[in-house]
Amino acid sequence: MKITTIGIDLAKEVFQIHGVDVHGKAVLRKQLRRSDMTKFFVNLEPCLIGMEACGSAHYWGRTAERLGLAPRLMAAEFVRPYRKRQSVKNDRADAEAILVALLSPGMRFIPVKTEAQQQRLAWHSLRVGWV
Repeated sequence: MKITTIGIDLAKEVFQIHGVDVHGKAVLRKQLRRSDMTKFFVNLEPCLIGMEACGSAHYWGRTAERLGLAPRLMAAEFVRPYRKRQSVKNDRADAEAILVALLSPGMRFIPVKTEAQQQRLAWHSLRVGWV
């Protein structure tokens, strides 16, 4: 059971994880608390990890990169078409959709931002609000 690709649906406290092997067979479906994510990443062999881009996705992307994993961030609007049932939105279905979107050809990815880049963007947003 070697996991090659993982889709993670990030949330405030409980994350959903969906992993597949080389043949595309689901070998991991799991819920993890925020506090357990780093331990989970440490125990993983190098693999591809997909997440929807958001502020915390960049943090988790940096954490995954430090541990030798390959994170890929995608815009939420590019993941949405891969959900099996459009009317039903739940974290488990989202994690699977993220994984399917990650593996689709031609997917566009967002580079993981450094802390300094995220700070700069926050300052720009704050300035725009003031103006």
